[in-house]
Amino acid sequence: MPEPTPVAASASLPEVHASVATGRATFLRRMLAFAGPAYLVSVGYMDPGNWAGDLAAGSKFGYQLLWVIVLSNLMAILLQTLAARLGIAGGRDLAQACREAYPRAVCNSLWALCEIAIAACDLAEVLGAAIALNLLFHVPMVIGVVLTAADTIMVLWLSRYGIRLIEALILSLIAVVTGCFLVELAFARPILKEVFSGIVPRISSRTLYDSVVILGATVMPHNLYLHSALVQTRRIGRTLADKREACKFNFFDSFLALNGAMIVNASILVLAAAVFFNKGVVVDQIEQAQSMLSPLLGTTMASVLFSIALLASGQSSTLTGTYAGQIVMEGFLDLRMRPWLRRLATRSLAIIPAIFTVMMAGEKGTFDLLLLSQVIISMQLPFAVIPLIRFTGDRGRMGELANGPALKIMAWTAAAIILILNVWLAWVSGGPWLVASAWRIALIGPVIIGLMALLGWVTFAGPKRVVEPAPRAAAVVANLPEPVYRSILVPLDHSDRDRAAIAHAAAMARLHHATLHLLHVEEGVTSQFFGALSSTAEIQAGEQYFHGIVESLEREGIRAELTVVHGRSPKDEIVKMAQRIRPDLVVMGAHGHRGVKDLIFGNTINGVRHEVAAPVLVVGEQ
Repeated sequence: MPEPTPVAASASLPEVHASVATGRATFLRRMLAFAGPAYLVSVGYMDPGNWAGDLAAGSKFGYQLLWVIVLSNLMAILLQTLAARLGIAGGRDLAQACREAYPRAVCNSLWALCEIAIAACDLAEVLGAAIALNLLFHVPMVIGVVLTAADTIMVLWLSRYGIRLIEALILSLIAVVTGCFLVELAFARPILKEVFSGIVPRISSRTLYDSVVILGATVMPHNLYLHSALVQTRRIGRTLADKREACKFNFFDSFLALNGAMIVNASILVLAAAVFFNKGVVVDQIEQAQSMLSPLLGTTMASVLFSIALLASGQSSTLTGTYAGQIVMEGFLDLRMRPWLRRLATRSLAIIPAIFTVMMAGEKGTFDLLLLSQVIISMQLPFAVIPLIRFTGDRGRMGELANGPALKIMAWTAAAIILILNVWLAWVSGGPWLVASAWRIALIGPVIIGLMALLGWVTFAGPKRVVEPAPRAAAVVANLPEPVYRSILVPLDHSDRDRAAIAHAAAMARLHHATLHLLHVEEGVTSQFFGALSSTAEIQAGEQYFHGIVESLEREGIRAELTVVHGRSPKDEIVKMAQRIRPDLVVMGAHGHRGVKDLIFGNTINGVRHEVAAPVLVVGEQ
């Protein structure tokens, strides 16, 4: 068996890692400081995919499958608690732990499966939001699907203001969804005796598909990756007592948030049972459920509240999907893609099949696609749950916070239930179709064997824990090479930010006896058309300004050379200059853009940083 390669530690979600202080004076204030991660996770338990599963189950079988929601919620609390413990005690999110412990082939396979599950979840969000826009504003489904891509900009913009703002927004959307369904239940007036009868477990081949749909829609694999990273946004101590306390508060957070999600899911199923099952109506479209609520309940408010809750559900799921995709890609591959680009790529994978389905199969096809997406998610569950159980049961990784015997039994029981239901569903729904044709067996058989082998490997053979020895940290700083900066490139833009860039560059030049290469890019319309032949009053004033800087630096004993170029793109000209002079360091003033302006104008620094081999020092105004 190939040995896993030790991987250097890196922070999960580095832009918000340890950004929330938890040192509060009272118990309540400390609990509120830890509250939040589980609420972001909980929206994945009440997304439009859940709606499809709950509506179908309630309208076809009444209250019979209410026990599946309760069981799924208990399993969700258990597994999300383990994910939080991994992030707190192990200091890694689940994807990072897999990358450290598994060979590359296994790790890449798990990553691919997780990306499929995220795409399936994103598909449910796309369809749910599009359906809600259609119901509320009569936006055509195809246009609604395309409009859902616009939330990429919103997510990127909001994330700049910290994780607490995202958590507050998610909590507000959850409150909207919960409030809408509590009012719906008041209209429906279900019989409590029948509701409680649905908690008694019962299952058959007739209810199996819908049971697995509910399970897949409730316990979502990417939520385990997400939760193990989000708990690390809290700044906690490094002692065992600090970690125990963090685990305790995060358990409270998970218990409250996920039980809230269970109430929403149960409300949808109870509503479907009370309104549709008793009238003999089988719901096979979300639009059908919305249109029939008003006449069956006797109030138009029922349909409006249903649509509002659906829109809030889809949008809240979108926010957390962004973080989940980032965590999975960075954790498994150690590849840091820009969040907006990552989100756009994922959303495109969901939009394409959604548009195709809407155009070819109509509204009935969207509902079937929602159900299928939840089955795909459920099929991926064992590949996330089993590594999580093994990691959290490893005392070498978790220390005294490793799973005890009772917790191990409960966790492995949950994993067994998930695996058995998935195998049963796969055989009932696909077995006869598969064995009916030899070419199907030849084509799909190797994939099934490969998945079984992968599952067997993560269950019995891995993980091989990689623990970096204590002296490794000291080895990192031992015998460090001493950088020498002989040539320093300093782009200037004739603004207040020039002073900060020159101050830092001059300090390094004095220390290393370096030459400063000052660069200014004229990017006005005149410069773009006439290049070096340009000579406006503004350009002349700029030249005097930069020549004055060079003279002042030389009086200070610092060698400086000035280059003024004319071009369309400052980033391209800076890169060309760097390729020509090969500087040891590039010093740039921060562009100062925030919010939407940063999306429009702030691409110079990132572009230079990605294309220049030398280190880039970005300094703010002094």
